[in-house]
Amino acid sequence: MAATVTAAAPIALITAAPAFADGTAAGLTQNLPTYAELLKAATDAQRAYDAAVTAEAEGQKEVKAALEALDSDTHPLKAAVIAADKAAKEAAGTKLKAEQAVADAKAALEAAEGDTGKAEAQAALDAAESDLAEAVAAQQKADAAARQADTALDDARVAAVRAYSRTKQALEQARTAKEAADKALAAAKECVRENGLTSLAVGLPAKVAAGSTVDFVLRVDNGTERTLSVDPLVFFHVAGESRDAKSVLKVEWSNGTDWQTVDGKGSQHIAHIDVMKPGEHTDVKLRMTVDSAAEDADGLALLAGDASDAYHPCILGPMNRYDFKLTPAGTETGPTGDAEPGRPDPHDDQRPGAPEPQDDSGPSAQGGASQQVTGKTATGTGAQGTLAETGASSATVPLALTSAAAVVLGAGATVAARRRRSTSDV
Repeated sequence: MAATVTAAAPIALITAAPAFADGTAAGLTQNLPTYAELLKAATDAQRAYDAAVTAEAEGQKEVKAALEALDSDTHPLKAAVIAADKAAKEAAGTKLKAEQAVADAKAALEAAEGDTGKAEAQAALDAAESDLAEAVAAQQKADAAARQADTALDDARVAAVRAYSRTKQALEQARTAKEAADKALAAAKECVRENGLTSLAVGLPAKVAAGSTVDFVLRVDNGTERTLSVDPLVFFHVAGESRDAKSVLKVEWSNGTDWQTVDGKGSQHIAHIDVMKPGEHTDVKLRMTVDSAAEDADGLALLAGDASDAYHPCILGPMNRYDFKLTPAGTETGPTGDAEPGRPDPHDDQRPGAPEPQDDSGPSAQGGASQQVTGKTATGTGAQGTLAETGASSATVPLALTSAAAVVLGAGATVAARRRRSTSDV
């Protein structure tokens, strides 16, 4: 299977295993949004929220300016209110005068003497009452106009505030949508454990003599129901070596054209597999050369598969650990065979992390077409001899390697580092 090269990465180790979700069956994901769709939804929701924030700020400025303008005596609506109020006051004053004229006319009628005087007083009263009726009608009309002007101004104020309220409501809706999209995206980013994604060393001996080179194979097997993009993760370490010291081990992997050196100071993703369908596997050739000056020492190899699919950017296969011994030059190591991986440990997600890989373009890993696997990957027995001891995880490091491994692995958030690597590829 073709595979492109990913970049080497520094190592990180966590002290407590994170909560990893169990793998979801492929059939159950058919109706779920893909990670790309969730990412787009979150991006669109963020963009909509940003636009709503801007609109709300602009709306706040607009409503403030509108209300200030409506309160100005020069605004047509406010000017109309002022004029209508003035007219209503004048009409009220005219009515008061008319009422006083009627009262005076009635008094004059009562004081009048003689037919001529009473007739003239009655005529004056009738005229005063007529004027009063006209003043009452005028006041009613002026009061109605004043009320209409006040209503028009109030309506304008309400319209300005209502427009801002709609903008503010849109902001709240955008915030709710953004939070929901972010929550869905965060859930999709949670690492999923897939025990069916296995990484095994085939042909790694239990003892390697100084000055010798051994060839072996990293076999990555997709025993899941998912079509995956896989980045095999490898790490090799010799007890007693500090992080900055030159290692007596040199490990290389073949990309089909030449040999690439594995970073001896940390973990590394190698031989990127762009598409690995369920049941397929690929083999990556490795070789390990031990410096001729090497002395007796304990060594270990950690192998795992980091992957992603359309729905999850972070999928973790179980980690396998292989213990081997370095012996002085000339030591008879005997024939070797394939190592059988042990039972996966629940905490083997505590593994060396790696940052984002660089451009995935590059030569493919050596290995030909993927083969269908009908169950667990079998390991060959090879010639009779001592096998490299296989542990479940880095959580079960022997006491002899604990302190040295801690120096090399360091401390930090492995899961966070590997999540960043996974999500950067999607």
